[in-house]
Amino acid sequence: MVELMVAASLGLLAALAIVTVGFYTSRSFVAMANYVNMDQRSQLALDKMSKEIRQARRLTAFSPTSLTMLDVTNSPVQFVYDSDSRKLFRVAGGVTNAYLTDCDSLNFEMFQHTVKSNTFQCYQPAYLTDAKVIQVTWVCSHKILGAKANTESVQSAQIALRND
Repeated sequence: MVELMVAASLGLLAALAIVTVGFYTSRSFVAMANYVNMDQRSQLALDKMSKEIRQARRLTAFSPTSLTMLDVTNSPVQFVYDSDSRKLFRVAGGVTNAYLTDCDSLNFEMFQHTVKSNTFQCYQPAYLTDAKVIQVTWVCSHKILGAKANTESVQSAQIALRND
């Protein structure tokens, strides 16, 4: 009877160890797949936004959370970050599209095209019409089982207006 109790206890401990390892492994795989998905969505949003900013004729309005410009056809295009919904929206022609979701913070900055000596940084423009480079920076995160499981590293890009 004692041997049976020892064997059952050891078997229970082994089963518990296997279940624990399985739980953490599956959670890690879900987190990894989630991170890859988040990174792909960020890259797609950055690619689409970069294309439109590069082709823009000029910047018409600016704030740290929104950007308005004229596109190739002189129609207004706006990128707006809503911190309450954690989304980046593109508004053009009366149509609103969500470009990025699960975004914890987003910031736009504008610069002149002139680069500071011995750096890669551009000068701040004195006027909106002098803005030729837009920098966008964001951080995204996603919840797994109700808790923030992974946060994407900061995405940042400087995009030059080319059609001005």
